[in-house]
Amino acid sequence: METTPSPLRRQLMLGAASALVTGGLASPWGGAFAQTGPLKISHQFPGGTLTEGDFRDRLCRKFAQEVEKRTNGALKFQIYPGSSLMKTNAQFSALRRGALDLSLYPLPYAGGEVRELNIGLMPGLVTSYAQGNAWRNGEIGKVLTDVLAAKDIVIVSWVWQAGGVASRSKPLVAPEDAKGLKVRGGSREMDMMLKEAGAAVISLPSNELYAAMQTGAMDAAMTSSTSLMSFRLEEVSKHLTTGRNKSYWFMLEPLLMSKQVFDKLPKDQQQVILQVGADLEAFGTEAAKADDAQIASVYTKAGAKVYDLDEATVMKWRDIARRTAWKDYASKSDTCAKLLALAEKVPA
Repeated sequence: METTPSPLRRQLMLGAASALVTGGLASPWGGAFAQTGPLKISHQFPGGTLTEGDFRDRLCRKFAQEVEKRTNGALKFQIYPGSSLMKTNAQFSALRRGALDLSLYPLPYAGGEVRELNIGLMPGLVTSYAQGNAWRNGEIGKVLTDVLAAKDIVIVSWVWQAGGVASRSKPLVAPEDAKGLKVRGGSREMDMMLKEAGAAVISLPSNELYAAMQTGAMDAAMTSSTSLMSFRLEEVSKHLTTGRNKSYWFMLEPLLMSKQVFDKLPKDQQQVILQVGADLEAFGTEAAKADDAQIASVYTKAGAKVYDLDEATVMKWRDIARRTAWKDYASKSDTCAKLLALAEKVPA
């Protein structure tokens, strides 16, 4: 028997309560809180179409199309890819203020603002899509949803991605390969693991990696399989370590919505937003897996050598992460410690 509501059901219940307070139930597709202009969806990834391009941009477009359809045009959207509306790192705080409506946003990018969110890229903690996807309806999903709600953010769609490493001069596969390299890990915790392995770390959003690799300011970049292709890093790399078999790099990149904006919408529109977000999660997982598989051929064609991780190598990285990043994260707050403990209970 279910004793705790799932994050989706819980958000729908909260939405209903909010609508009762605001009077949104009186007018399902309009009334005092009808949206007067298109809702803005911002993200850092290259733009495309519904059927072509970076799947994260496609997910946003599918979301916009389906919500508009299900609300009979009451809700419309405008999508701003490539951080064209605002800089990448500004998007989370803009969501919190209600200055931005939605963003598909790598959760640990907000770790400096909300330290608990660094759980979204904790090295070695998530090692499969099934494990990451189980967070949504598990106890950890409830706690993480509450953490974000307290910061005026609603999770609309949970998106996980495996990642790998593109490098300029030599492969980065095992921890001993990291010594002396300038590496972008993607989160504070990933950086801690890399430092312990002997690397110098660099902090950059994904859309700035190409220039750093091209100029030699960075030797290697850890990022999602999709970003390794979308940002054309094969053009400036000679080696690739994939995430197609095993990976210690799994990032939570959800579609987020400003709670201030969400709470002003009628209950029926809130339900549509959350349901469409949930419906698109299967698309996100399958698209991410497809990119994990495709990336090897893209880099091989560009002349790079390709390497895969085995279980023993992943465990080496995980052991380093456990004594550095995991330990440090758990010490930051009671909530951090709770999130880490709950994540460890989710089967791989």
